[in-house]
Amino acid sequence: MIDSHTHLFFCERPEAEVVASAVEAGVKRMLNVGLDRPSNLHAIASAECYESVFATVGCHPTEASGFDDALAEEITRQAADREKVRAIGETGIDYYRETANRAEQRRAFEAQIDIARHHGLPIVIHARDPEGETGAVDDVFEILDARGDGVSVILHCFLAPWRVQDAIDRGWYCSFSGIVTFPSAGELREAAAKLPDELVLVETDAPYLAPQPVRGKPNEPMHVVSTAEVVAEVRGVSYGELEQTVEANARTLFGW
Repeated sequence: MIDSHTHLFFCERPEAEVVASAVEAGVKRMLNVGLDRPSNLHAIASAECYESVFATVGCHPTEASGFDDALAEEITRQAADREKVRAIGETGIDYYRETANRAEQRRAFEAQIDIARHHGLPIVIHARDPEGETGAVDDVFEILDARGDGVSVILHCFLAPWRVQDAIDRGWYCSFSGIVTFPSAGELREAAAKLPDELVLVETDAPYLAPQPVRGKPNEPMHVVSTAEVVAEVRGVSYGELEQTVEANARTLFGW
């Protein structure tokens, strides 16, 4: 199994223990996702330490007020390290917290789409709205439609089941976090069942969003197994079959 989205630098246990536990649980590859300048450096350093860990570099939308030409240039330089850096992001739009204004978020997002295209890398997308609203998701789709041609898109922590057909039509990958295991997430499980094999991914977003068996506790990459078990069940396949599917999708996307 793979974990297509984790933040090892935020996990509570020592990183070496977290990685070792994941590998022992059968998690062969982990994508350690950068959020800003310091975490990008951490993500790359971890990728240099562990054979099973790879990095992304980017600027999270809540950090977009700090996105400037210098950070764009830094991300561009880091993205040239294809040995360790396998995607751009996490980037996108966040109207839940809005610690950066909407113009700042759009500017940072558009710039990172351009960096991803320039380097031929996939882009990891964050889209979060206040409860009952859809503006961030709608804007992500609109911006990617306008600017993202030719860029492989990963909708991280996919929580927009009403847009799953739109994602399918665009050939965008949907990555399911532990939320898909929650009893209340029936519509999300239906979306996971609907996706074609070639667009399915699973993730932890560790240390956040622990799946139901460990809900309320700090998440780690090893717990992606619990999420994958539920996704396999709703898709009517064995765990082993889903494992082969998501590993193949990750190889296609990240080249590992």
